[in-house]
Amino acid sequence: MNNLDNKVIVITGGTSGIGLAAAERVLSNGGTAVITGRDAEKGRKALSELGSDRASYHQHDAVSRESWAAVVEAVLGEHGHIDGLVNNAGLSATPVPVDQVSTDSWDTVVATNLSGPFYGMQAVIPGMKENGGGSIVNVSSSGGLMGLPLTAGYAAAKWGLRGLTRVAALELASKRIRVNTVHPGMVYTPMTAESAGLVEGEGNYPPAPMGRVAQAAEIAGAIVYLLSEDASYTTGAELAVDGGWTAGIAPRALLGDEMAGAIFG
Repeated sequence: MNNLDNKVIVITGGTSGIGLAAAERVLSNGGTAVITGRDAEKGRKALSELGSDRASYHQHDAVSRESWAAVVEAVLGEHGHIDGLVNNAGLSATPVPVDQVSTDSWDTVVATNLSGPFYGMQAVIPGMKENGGGSIVNVSSSGGLMGLPLTAGYAAAKWGLRGLTRVAALELASKRIRVNTVHPGMVYTPMTAESAGLVEGEGNYPPAPMGRVAQAAEIAGAIVYLLSEDASYTTGAELAVDGGWTAGIAPRALLGDEMAGAIFG
């Protein structure tokens, strides 16, 4: 059991999907979960689902430095410290060839998936230094470990987040601030059900070697491990939680259905 007693964890994109699952796991491990998101109604609904007096919601635009400053000030005013940050808010985009990506699409996707986490890190690091340490978990993607066609902005941002994490891990190690990335494969969430047509429990995008898409709680478990003292000697790590997809570099696509089926079932 990961122990997060007396730890205050800020989770962006915390009103649904992986973020909400991470908040549930933080609470079950004794921590305080501060979830953020743009939609106040979704925030109220998420708090109702969490059902804990150790959970709170702040309306927040993760791509705004001013909004970050306001959230951090509010959390520090309420709790006195921030021990963990989960940069989970993210945005996918309509699949399109690299030479057809619009400027608006590129700017929006990169701002959400890379600049937002960067602003968040800058906002919490001073307080973590004063508090003697902390843990930052940046939620990247399997697309941050390998190339995925038709995802130029998304892949560039997720690879960039991976590089930013490594730099921060090196710079902050002496301050006892750990910085790591989690790389989910395809995860069944309300967003992916709508954008990619995922079906819960099925392996339809294409199947990972494990034969199914992930549940959000499975990604949340990896996030909370990295937040906890169980990962006290882990920084700059890249934890793939993708059912083996990147381990084989999408083997079904490379080998063909017949040969991949003979190997993986």
